[in-house]
Amino acid sequence: MALVGIVHLGLGAFARAHLLPATAAAMAARGESHWGVLGVSLRHAEVRDALAPHGFEYTLALRDADASGQPREQRETIRCLLGMLVAPEDPRAVLEAVAAPATRIVSLTVTEKGYHPDPADLARPEAPRSTLGFLVHGLALRHARGLAPVTLLSCDNLASNGRTLRSRVLALTSELDAALAEWIARECTFPNSMVDRIVPKNDDLAVVTAEPFFDWAVEDRFAAGRPDWSVHGARFVAHAEPYEQLKLRMVNGSHSAIAYLGVMAGWATVDRAIGEPALRRFVEALMREEIEPTLAGRVDTDLAAYRARLIERFANPALAHRTRQIAMDGSQKIPQRWLATVRDRLARGASIERLALAVAAWLHFLRGIDEAGQRYPIDDPLAADLAALGSDAGALCGFAPVFGDLGHEPRFVAPVARQLASLRTRGVQATLEALP
Repeated sequence: MALVGIVHLGLGAFARAHLLPATAAAMAARGESHWGVLGVSLRHAEVRDALAPHGFEYTLALRDADASGQPREQRETIRCLLGMLVAPEDPRAVLEAVAAPATRIVSLTVTEKGYHPDPADLARPEAPRSTLGFLVHGLALRHARGLAPVTLLSCDNLASNGRTLRSRVLALTSELDAALAEWIARECTFPNSMVDRIVPKNDDLAVVTAEPFFDWAVEDRFAAGRPDWSVHGARFVAHAEPYEQLKLRMVNGSHSAIAYLGVMAGWATVDRAIGEPALRRFVEALMREEIEPTLAGRVDTDLAAYRARLIERFANPALAHRTRQIAMDGSQKIPQRWLATVRDRLARGASIERLALAVAAWLHFLRGIDEAGQRYPIDDPLAADLAALGSDAGALCGFAPVFGDLGHEPRFVAPVARQLASLRTRGVQATLEALP
């Protein structure tokens, strides 16, 4: 009988296409029953309600195309999910799960915006609301009961995601209990990791669709053991940050550029967008000329081959990955996906013309109406603040919560303003075609 060893916060489609299949494979290969997963939804009950009638089994559908370009699918039943909690319904149960003696790993896929602390959670030890609040108060129970430490494993697209999680957990804990903070810092581990698999949204919550490609580089620093995810293709590494940079800049950075240009041009899916010759040329040149030079020497990877494989992944016709889905929460994503690359390029005195077009595409997207006159909502935690800035490129680039000090850098603002003016007056297609 399987036992819960992993509590996972934020059990959306990505975790069910990445962490859970790897865990199921490890359990089956090694005959270990103590790595079952208990999922936690921090917001709503839809996934729990969809999976509970099936005993929390679900289907993973891997989709790509055959040699003739025809879509194909391979299905697998995933059985390592043992249950699911809904935090707003029973926050105490979530805290008890984090504090359970059998729990060894608390993992997270809560997106970039899930790492913001809610100081009010310090006064809500029985019913926190934020990710960090549940972690801090759950760890407080473990410490008070004299239980073993755990590993806190971020699987989100953040630079140095483990170190980021550690610093934010400790900052909030320090305001609550210095002794607890010291115990967490000394005993618990926060490995960095890089996760990579394209997982489109699926309306059928009992079926998760994904590409066959799978990559996971995770630092082998676990306080209480871990499954052998390598049987599913994971890599245990000494330092994950180079892999994180590669993925954030190449995969996520290119994905976001495709998304904003695609939404505005009316190209609803990534494969439809990358099928446009002008957009494909732009994305290939963005990676080759502006992103890859910032990665040279940092990763032991054939960047040209990586780029070619990535274009193939984007062109997968079986995924129908919607550009609107990728475009969500831009204010939380683009600092990691574009702006570190921008800063590296500016420090070298190098051109950022294509990166500037990507940034301009996001600013263009914020107007909420595409080139065909179709309106769409801006799904972003800073949407109201961004809307208040109006349409001036300088004011938008000066928005410090996103751009920091780049708003005062003419070498950044000028090309962004130039590309934004082109998008507004000439449109996406003509702007792309005008690029050298």
